[in-house]
Amino acid sequence: MIRDDPRIAGLLRLLRAAARPPGGAGRISLALGMGALTHLAFAAGVLAMVLAMFHGMSTSFGRVPQPWTWGANLALIVQFPLLHSLLLTRRGGAWLARLIPGPHGTTLATSTYALIASLQLLALFALWTPSGVIWWRAEGVAFWALCAAYGGAWLLLLKASFDAGVEVQSGALGWMSLLARIAPRFPDMPTRGLFRVIRQPIYVAFALTLWTVPVWTPDQLLLALSFTGYCLLAPRLKERRFAARYGDRFARYRARVPYALPRRARDVE
Repeated sequence: MIRDDPRIAGLLRLLRAAARPPGGAGRISLALGMGALTHLAFAAGVLAMVLAMFHGMSTSFGRVPQPWTWGANLALIVQFPLLHSLLLTRRGGAWLARLIPGPHGTTLATSTYALIASLQLLALFALWTPSGVIWWRAEGVAFWALCAAYGGAWLLLLKASFDAGVEVQSGALGWMSLLARIAPRFPDMPTRGLFRVIRQPIYVAFALTLWTVPVWTPDQLLLALSFTGYCLLAPRLKERRFAARYGDRFARYRARVPYALPRRARDVE
């Protein structure tokens, strides 16, 4: 049954608890305010990313003059993986817990993390300074084929995010837990859906969005190369955390499921 699926059961449990919050006007206001801010930033960051890459990073609001253009763009690229990874460390988690003053910082940490990541993405894609050079723009059948591939890559990313635990990926876990006045309950180690096929479907799906755009520019190539490298290397740090947290269970999963490329049927046999 659908409700027996832990991906859905955990989300429903959180939604039911948040729908009947205990009293506490200050706590409720903080939770709802954080939720609204996090999801608005998340939507703005994702929308900016989808639109900017669809146009090959050829349109944005950045206007950094030469010769500083590429340095500024590189800084925008580097700031995301550096801070994103730093905040996942023990020290970064402690900093996140202290970022919101008062007693609720730890509960809100996952929402704070999602908010910061969303603002980072928004800055990257909204403040990029385009080079003005367009190498290739798809037309006719090629345009529609790439649009379908680009849309499919984003749908794959949505599916992978759901399989990993949508309440964590969207930032809802923190503020909804605070609203319900319960401790955040993280999803179990993901092994269902796309995680049955490869261990890192989120990173693979994101990498696919980088290479299926219908417009190619030097800007898009720089972004695609940089973030593809990140998508291949960053999960190694994630797997170290999983190995420490889940021990033999993760070791068995890692031995059974490939890292990024699905095995052919005869390889599985």
